[in-house]
Amino acid sequence: MSISGTVNVSGTFDGGMKTYCCIGDGGQGESQDPMFKIANGGTLQNVILGSPAGDGVHCEGTCTLRNVWWNDIGEDAATFKQTNGGTSYVIGGGARNGSDKTFQHNGNGTVNISGFYLKGSGKLYRGCGNCSTSHTRHVRIDNVLVDDIDMLAGINSNWNDTATITRVVVIGSATICGKYKGVPKGSEPSYLGEGWNDANCKVNRSDVTFR
Repeated sequence: MSISGTVNVSGTFDGGMKTYCCIGDGGQGESQDPMFKIANGGTLQNVILGSPAGDGVHCEGTCTLRNVWWNDIGEDAATFKQTNGGTSYVIGGGARNGSDKTFQHNGNGTVNISGFYLKGSGKLYRGCGNCSTSHTRHVRIDNVLVDDIDMLAGINSNWNDTATITRVVVIGSATICGKYKGVPKGSEPSYLGEGWNDANCKVNRSDVTFR
């Protein structure tokens, strides 16, 4: 399915496992349009995003992404913009070929990622460290398999972010929970180091299997 512009989704959009493309240039440009823009409370399911996929999926509020697959992540696979303090869900699915972030969390509340597969990317999840509004953000990651990535979750500890991580298999090596110092828009966050079983990084070594 070739689309020429953003598909707006309210309610549930079921793609029937068809591949949708092609928006943008597949690069890291921040100004690209998303392929799917999901209204608050919406669900996107059974969709394959081909390449190029622009800026992937934008959730304007809380959303559910169920069995969504990204052939090529491009800029970000999905961006969560919710400001109602709620929870968005990524259930199943997978992604590959990303140079930076897979799931970008710009709003507040929680992103819950379960049953996901990621191969060849920078981070599975990043809480925005220099957005125009500095929110406290939470991520829950359970039952995921990652292969050839740099970091599972990047959070801003100075904003009291948390990452709760269970049942992860890592092929290769990766930082599991990276802590950053979030900064105002226009600056770059500084990396503080990896956390284990602390106030921000709620993860035990027994919950992570390296292969």
